[in-house]
Amino acid sequence: MAADPYEVLGVARDASGEEIRRAFRKLAKEHHPDLNPDNKVAEERFKTINTAYDLLSDPDKRGKFDRGEIDGAGEPRFQTPPPGFTDFGTRRGGFRHGRGPFGEGFDGDDAEDLFSFFTQGPNRPNGPRRGRDRNYSLDIDLLTAINGGPQRLTLPGGGTLDVRIPPGLEHGQVLRLKEKGEPGRNGAPPGDALIEVFVRPHPVFRREGDDLALDLPVALSEVVLGAKVPVPTPGGSVTLSIPAGSNNGTKLRLRGRGVPAHAGRKAGDLFVTLRLVLDGQDAGLAKFLRERGDAPAFDPRRGFEAEG
Repeated sequence: MAADPYEVLGVARDASGEEIRRAFRKLAKEHHPDLNPDNKVAEERFKTINTAYDLLSDPDKRGKFDRGEIDGAGEPRFQTPPPGFTDFGTRRGGFRHGRGPFGEGFDGDDAEDLFSFFTQGPNRPNGPRRGRDRNYSLDIDLLTAINGGPQRLTLPGGGTLDVRIPPGLEHGQVLRLKEKGEPGRNGAPPGDALIEVFVRPHPVFRREGDDLALDLPVALSEVVLGAKVPVPTPGGSVTLSIPAGSNNGTKLRLRGRGVPAHAGRKAGDLFVTLRLVLDGQDAGLAKFLRERGDAPAFDPRRGFEAEG
């Protein structure tokens, strides 16, 4: 018997799509085969989680499950007879009868008509049926999301899918791989693979739409005198000019050095915030500041007092 998908994901039956997505992401990461090598229990649990999310993330499938039309694996349940069929009893030949579209006294001679009534239509058990879509999750680093590139997804059963990440992909975006889902029945096409991509935080860059931001450590001499310093970008290191007299926290812009142009959108910018780093072991600097006789009358906390 297929598991209840709500119980598998640990969500209420009226859970929103976002609540379902969050629950799936948490469980998928915990039981992913890459994090649990040679752990068959985790592998089976991961399959169950994927099946539950595949059903509940699809409004049509979720509705059918809630109405009892399909089970937790997405398979059709036994359908109740159409309205008007009541008080079925056994007649000769082992067939059942009652009131319905075939009239009173329906018996075994009309079995073929009854069989045809229940099995005609596109969803009959033996007819062609497109394969089900499958849902997966994939974690990638920020630079891969920005620049694009190939990735390989390990499937719950041990297989793999090669995924092409398009440049500029955003956190939570879903990629569709045509006909990479479950096989179809009786000549119908396979379903698709739906891959929700999660982008890991980067130790240097922060993404803000198509712009990027970073904090750049700088020395006192570089902000006082000005300097040309290297700065990392998604396309490689470039030279940044720091104006003389810059302050800690000064923000500088490198145009077109953010997320590269993609999908008809122009390249973003890279915003660099200067972060002053002092060398506490610089005895010469300390001596100079103590002995300096022409220190300007500069109060960096002027106007900083709290009002009563």
